[in-house]
Amino acid sequence: MESLFVAFVVLLLVILFLGLGVWVFAGLLLVSATALVLLIDMDLHRIGTIISPLIIRSSTTWELSAIPMFIWMGEIMLRTDISDRLFRGLSPLTYYFPGRLLHTNIAGSALFAAVSGSSAATTATVGKITMTELGKRGYAKSLTYGSLAGAGSLGLLIPPSIVMIVYGVLAEVSIARLFAAGVLPGLMLSGLYAVYVGVIALIWPRLVAEDDVRPSLGDILRGIWNLVPISILIFVVLGSIYSGIATPSEAAAVGVMTTLGLTLVTGQFRLDMFFGSLIASVQTGCMICIILIAASFLSTAMGFLHVPQDVAIAIGAFDLTPLQLIGILAIFYVILGMFLEGISITVMSLPITLPLVIAAGFDPIWFGVFLVIMVELAQITPPIGFNLFIIQGLTGTPIMRVALYAAPFFVLMCMGAFIITIFPEIALWLPELLFQPR
Repeated sequence: MESLFVAFVVLLLVILFLGLGVWVFAGLLLVSATALVLLIDMDLHRIGTIISPLIIRSSTTWELSAIPMFIWMGEIMLRTDISDRLFRGLSPLTYYFPGRLLHTNIAGSALFAAVSGSSAATTATVGKITMTELGKRGYAKSLTYGSLAGAGSLGLLIPPSIVMIVYGVLAEVSIARLFAAGVLPGLMLSGLYAVYVGVIALIWPRLVAEDDVRPSLGDILRGIWNLVPISILIFVVLGSIYSGIATPSEAAAVGVMTTLGLTLVTGQFRLDMFFGSLIASVQTGCMICIILIAASFLSTAMGFLHVPQDVAIAIGAFDLTPLQLIGILAIFYVILGMFLEGISITVMSLPITLPLVIAAGFDPIWFGVFLVIMVELAQITPPIGFNLFIIQGLTGTPIMRVALYAAPFFVLMCMGAFIITIFPEIALWLPELLFQPR
């Protein structure tokens, strides 16, 4: 009972500080320090001696250098026509599928996710291109907004993924293996979305605009040509990682250089674009890294308080099966997703949940994919769903209506999480294939 009381106090402190509107990193630091002072009477000098080396160690982890680099790639693409080429390239290719241009939301998000690493960037970039076009052509808002909200979250699952980098650093597992583990589940979710859109379009064809202009062979070839720049980026970044030529951090740097090279080749390089994208990436990267430093302190504080061990023992007393444990954690993450964004969910929950799932016999690589899907759910869960906010900002539609449109894709994501739980090989097969000992 004492362990549950300690965990309850820590949870109350989290709700208190974050509910007061304190910045996430400051809230995590305050929760950790307050818990240590209140629960085990640790003095402030001792707390200072704990956090000082943590700041150095957490902020100088080599793997973290990939985060600002991948963010920079996305920022450059936001400021060039590489993203516009996505729609122009996919439009003629989707003509023969039920749902037609609605698939540009799904395929465009999947492709952009493979070079951006961010759900928000994927949703905003693809949305700016497709929303206007689909609206002008008469596609139903329910499918347009819903498919974008669901597919935009693929930015967290399809590698490179910033949340996966954060998980890999905190869980001390291979980021390259995590990236490989996210490929097939990401494609599976994309397929589920596409099938759903196609079925709905066949059942209610009035939701899909009529388009009698059949694309010619020339249109299709031009569409493929427009996809060349983003295909080059995907090949360079993921190919260098999976071939073993580069680590994720090195591949991110190569990806930035390739993106800048494409802007030079296409005549779009400008100094204001360069410095604007650089400043934006530094700001976002610093925000993520300072949250990780605070999360390291929270994880250490949880260790001093014996929260992970005691909670694991308390849950073990319920004699849950592994599937029951995962079911409870899924509900836990859905509730967290109503109030927190992805990185905060990951860094705050991992010190407690990771020991539990490892003790239950789950592979930490698999759990990383499962956790990312849970974080994706948070992106389209009101009242704080970042993809919902982005679509609201792009369209002016009330957020609860956007959430209603996204509800079927929420169910499809839950289905995806269930499928990889029953068949974990979907996540584990590719990393075992690519990184098996030679």
